[in-house]
Amino acid sequence: MLKRLKSAEQARLHLILMLVLTFSTGVIDAVGYLGLDRVFTGNMTGNVVILGMALIGADNLPVVGPLIALACFMLGAVVAGRALRPEAAGWSRRTTGLLTAVGLTMAAVAVVLLFHAPHAGDPVTLAITGALAVAMGIQAATARHLAVKDVTTVVVTSTLTGLAADSRLGGGSGAHTGRRLGAVVLILAGAAVGAALLHVHPGLGVLLTALLTLIVAVAGGIARNRTDAGATEAAAPAASMAANR
Repeated sequence: MLKRLKSAEQARLHLILMLVLTFSTGVIDAVGYLGLDRVFTGNMTGNVVILGMALIGADNLPVVGPLIALACFMLGAVVAGRALRPEAAGWSRRTTGLLTAVGLTMAAVAVVLLFHAPHAGDPVTLAITGALAVAMGIQAATARHLAVKDVTTVVVTSTLTGLAADSRLGGGSGAHTGRRLGAVVLILAGAAVGAALLHVHPGLGVLLTALLTLIVAVAGGIARNRTDAGATEAAAPAASMAANR
């Protein structure tokens, strides 16, 4: 019974942490689209659409930025995929390490933005786009490994589909409505906050995202350590009883 309760608590915590990362994705994508020449560093669907339109010269849309973001996002996902391949689904030391790396990368980008204002086509701006996309690829692959249903942290199209199709209007039971709606609202709120912070300084939104990601990494790591310690303590009396028999 205790084991089931701990499992439920972990699942709830992971949901909350992934929703926090969903909010931060909204922030970072607002910074990318509005501050880095209409490029998404988290939502790759948006980049593919922008790239498709840009290839025929529509509205002077960028080509290089979206290409860099796509390639670097995939690189980040490959890195996280290889790192997590030996691990069972769930939180591990590698999960903590990967999300910490994401947070530190974003913090470094925020520092660069304090001294360098982004400009379309500028090499430093393109490097910033690449660094953020790598970080978001790592985040997305790590969230995928955690397998929190309906919360990928980087896209909400599938979440909206599930929300509508499984609703009572769609003939479903309305299961997981809360988390699905939460993910949509949080990425919307994050985008609004990111756009607002951009009026103050382009680095502030990235800095906020870095802080949120590091908090998620630390919180998840602490919870995992406590769970492991509790499991060890629970196993010790059983082992002692077995030895005394």
